Amino acid sequence: MASTKSKTSNSKNYSENSGVNTRVWFYSLLLTIQYGAQPLISKRCIGREVIVTSSVLACEIVKVICAVCLMAKDGSLKRAMKEWTLIGSLTASGLPAAIYALQNSLLQISYRNLDSLTFSMLNQTKLIFTAFFTYIILRQKQSIQQIGALFILILAAVLLSIGEGSRKSYGSDNRDEIVVYGIVPVLIASVLSGLASALCQWASQVKKHSSYLMTVEMSIVGSLCLLASISKSPDGEAMRQHGFFHGWTPLTLIPVFVNAVGGILVGLVTSYAGGGFVIVSALLVTALLQFVFDGKPPSMYCLLALPLVMTSISIYQKYPYQIKKKEA
Repeated sequence: MASTKSKTSNSKNYSENSGVNTRVWFYSLLLTIQYGAQPLISKRCIGREVIVTSSVLACEIVKVICAVCLMAKDGSLKRAMKEWTLIGSLTASGLPAAIYALQNSLLQISYRNLDSLTFSMLNQTKLIFTAFFTYIILRQKQSIQQIGALFILILAAVLLSIGEGSRKSYGSDNRDEIVVYGIVPVLIASVLSGLASALCQWASQVKKHSSYLMTVEMSIVGSLCLLASISKSPDGEAMRQHGFFHGWTPLTLIPVFVNAVGGILVGLVTSYAGGGFVIVSALLVTALLQFVFDGKPPSMYCLLALPLVMTSISIYQKYPYQIKKKEA
């Protein structure tokens, strides 16, 4: 009788684990496609005349709607509304939200001035700054292997920066424009992403905020920051002259929705497993899509940097810091 119960319990656990693994692979596949295609979709669907702030605001609105729907579905919305306080929200999500709002605007500028693969690889330098800021804020240490992986990533970023700064491309004959409006924005965005990620980890550990609630709070606060900046920014002046949806077409909605859904998928994947496999796979997807749709083979610098980035991410995810007994 006991052996029968044990077998039943084991088969139930196996089926549950199998279901979780299936979901992980499904979410990972979707996130890989989204992550790999996002730079190309944004470049092709968002015209240069589209006001950056309008596309960022639209994406934040879609994120809020998606997150609220998911919270309602899993039953956490009512509990969050009862426990929510303005002070708690601002201390947990206020600063990361403002940082992410600026980061998203910088990424939109960079999308337009770099090819998709170069952008995706330079965007991975956020790992370096995430490691730095998590150590400063949370005292989260890195293993020797992870430190080595970060140096490999720095080498790849230097290669890409030298390569892209020395070639004429992306419809611009001015190499300085590629550096100033392509490379510099994505590197600054990586610094901001690292700082915001560390602050979000602090909020989830100390303030016990769920990922969905953090998404809602940060999207709302970030949108308010962008709206406040409109009064004196060039984007605000453009909106007053031409309207919020200036330059928009039906295609502009595609990257807005894809980016918002990607933000939700990141939370789902990282809640079950690390994202290293997804990032490495997505870089290959980006390279393939860029060649198929734009007819652009990767440059020599990209071909040299791609294995470095993939190796760096794989090592970083595979060898986390192990807490020693004395430290524990």
